[in-house]
Amino acid sequence: VTGAAAGKSGDDCVFCLARLLEGQESLVVTLGTTCFVVLNRYPYNNGHLMVVPNRHIGTLAEATPKELTELMSLTRRAEMVLTTAYQPHGMNVGMNLGRSAGAGVPGHLHMHLVPRWEGDTNFMTVVGSTRVVPEELPQTLAKLTPIFERLAEEV
Repeated sequence: VTGAAAGKSGDDCVFCLARLLEGQESLVVTLGTTCFVVLNRYPYNNGHLMVVPNRHIGTLAEATPKELTELMSLTRRAEMVLTTAYQPHGMNVGMNLGRSAGAGVPGHLHMHLVPRWEGDTNFMTVVGSTRVVPEELPQTLAKLTPIFERLAEEV
């Protein structure tokens, strides 16, 4: 991801723009006060989520204590939602800070959650940099949104 899509400024950042879109087009699963949860448009696996601060910030050092607290709270809830919806064997949770660390959108901080299953890495990823994800994004959104809503009341 380069240029505008890489989040060089708030006006053309994919995460800043996602909050402005409505409905399924936005891929936003739930909104918090300072952060939101969004589906990854190019998922590594079914259910690949990202927890993103509302503000266009690129590092943890720029985040306020309130933003950091909600970032982790929503990450926790996202883990619970993904576990409920998909029953994965494990989960990758983390972030890449800066382009040299692998960040596709280095200008806007975000936490990835990727459900994992035994043997989920296949030859397509290795051979052709292609991912096979059997679930369409609208299906994923429809599956996860009500679980987020239910868990918001319980957590």
